[in-house]
Amino acid sequence: MKNLIISTIILCFTIQGQMLAQTDTEYSEVLNEMMILSGAHETYEAAINQMISMFKGQDNGNIPDKFWDELESEMKTSGVNELTKKLVPVYQKHFNIEDLKGMIEFYKTPLGKKYATKTPAITTESMQVGQIWGMELGEKIVKKLEEEGY
Repeated sequence: MKNLIISTIILCFTIQGQMLAQTDTEYSEVLNEMMILSGAHETYEAAINQMISMFKGQDNGNIPDKFWDELESEMKTSGVNELTKKLVPVYQKHFNIEDLKGMIEFYKTPLGKKYATKTPAITTESMQVGQIWGMELGEKIVKKLEEEGY
């Protein structure tokens, strides 16, 4: 009887583990589709382009363009997929799979497609505005500290 109970418990944990793995795989696939349709992948690729351009600009022409081109290509495929996998737990905290499927439906509409197309540019421009705002805010803080004698 004791062995039957232990076997049943082990079987339950094994089945539950397999179900969670399938759920995570399905969730990951749905999240990936949503991210493609939403323009998030394109935004990540733009960030990769910026990062590689920054590194490339610092190498003084010592590293051949072929290296940078291959690295960029690799990062755009494996890097974006790796990031998506890492984001699964973050999205799972906030959205269930049905939420993601609803977002996918939105991104298939004309407005959703427009939003997805505009998102990378909006993100880039917002980052620039945010940097300026951050510098202005920093200046205000420093000025206030000086006024108070700190």
